[in-house]
Amino acid sequence: MADALASQLSNTKLGEGNPEARLQESLNLPPKDARPQTEDVTATKGLEFEDFYIKRELMMGIFEAGFEKPSPIQEETIPVALTGRDILARAKNGTGKTAAFVIPTLERINPKSTKTQALILVPTRELALQTSQVCKTLGKHLGINVMVTTGGTGLMDDIIRLNDAVHILVGTPGRVLDLASKGVADLSECPTFVMDEADKLLSPEFTPVIEQLMSFHPKDRQVMLFSATFPLIVKTFKDKHMRNPYEINLMDELTLRGITQYYAFVEEKQKVHCLNTLFSKLQINQSIIFCNSTNRVELLAKKITELGYSCFYSHARMLQQHRNRVFHDFRNGVCRNLVCSDLLTRGIDIQAVNVVINFDFPKNAETYLHRIGRSGRFGHLGLAINLINWDDRFNLYKIEQELGTEIQPIPQNIDKKLYVYDSPENIPRPISNPSQQQAVVGASHAGNGERQPRRQNNHPNGGQYYNRGRGSYRGGRGQGQRRGPHDPNRLALAQGQPGSKPQAPVS
Repeated sequence: MADALASQLSNTKLGEGNPEARLQESLNLPPKDARPQTEDVTATKGLEFEDFYIKRELMMGIFEAGFEKPSPIQEETIPVALTGRDILARAKNGTGKTAAFVIPTLERINPKSTKTQALILVPTRELALQTSQVCKTLGKHLGINVMVTTGGTGLMDDIIRLNDAVHILVGTPGRVLDLASKGVADLSECPTFVMDEADKLLSPEFTPVIEQLMSFHPKDRQVMLFSATFPLIVKTFKDKHMRNPYEINLMDELTLRGITQYYAFVEEKQKVHCLNTLFSKLQINQSIIFCNSTNRVELLAKKITELGYSCFYSHARMLQQHRNRVFHDFRNGVCRNLVCSDLLTRGIDIQAVNVVINFDFPKNAETYLHRIGRSGRFGHLGLAINLINWDDRFNLYKIEQELGTEIQPIPQNIDKKLYVYDSPENIPRPISNPSQQQAVVGASHAGNGERQPRRQNNHPNGGQYYNRGRGSYRGGRGQGQRRGPHDPNRLALAQGQPGSKPQAPVS
């Protein structure tokens, strides 16, 4: 169906003399992103946004946000979604899935109606904030009202805001169900129901809530599901709640082509020393460092600041207002490094992140896939480094097999062409006000591979705030070891057999 629509649109392209074709020339557009992109976003059918015949005001928002041409998932999704058909779409992280459902959702909104016309559900509060911002940015000329609602914030504030017209409601399932059950959020005439990161939203912890929410929607609703992975539970939902959905699968491979993956084989006590070495040798614009527990997040963040690097951290046990501020400031380039739990593995799009480090190796392939997908966004280059100890060898082999990828041993010198751009200061960032722009420029120039001095930061989760961490982190000073050649011992190690002992030191 999408191929037929694409062919029809291509045959009826707008002419050069049409005012729509000259729309971009009349707008104040951001500088073009000159970074090279991979086929994850460039292997398109040649369509332009103008070919979808969407509202001029929406086109203005798209171009002013820096979009130039639709990515493959957007080409496949937008024309079908505009017809009102249910969609089940599977595509890699960081290839434009959010805009793929936001654009047709905005196009179908009637700003003159006071009813809620679209519900977008996401699994985390940070992703809800990001998605609502995309809606506001692309739809800023449409005269519509977008509201975000999540747990951890005042319910009364949400109730008051819903007294006004809300055209698009973005939120987490629990809070939206609370508002709908109280009769505050009226979804009875809401024709569009979207689930981003649907595999997570249909997991056992969310499924009962989703089932209840579906009962508040009209029977003739449009349902759109988006995710990078679709477990069997998605088929159950599809059979029960979707009507002949159009299925899109762009997952010829699971990992993004622009991400280079390495592992460093080190003892647990030598991880901090290895991380310090990586900081001093890599050219990092911004990095996200993942740990497997909230305690280790705080301890590592404290250690990183003691080593002299600027650092924020975020995890689920923090106050929501602190989490929001950390996410906002890091996204705007105020800080160079962010230590976090798996709270930020899904959907978070920060273009300036070019390095992801798994300080603690994840337990399953799904978590690994979402973590490393925080770099290499929208077809750009990124680097993923995994700090592996002896106990992680089984998971390393299992994840490689499940994802059909190979994680190479880290070389002595990493080619900067794999993850570094000539002008990192030109990477697009969301600018909220002029005072933040100076901080952004400073952060951009900090990505030159040199150590940053420790910052005395008044941020609630930065600088001296880390002294509240309990205990002390034992960072070894010795030389770590890693496994030898990549292939010979992999199967033996995975089966618990003694392979040749790792010899090469991590530097």
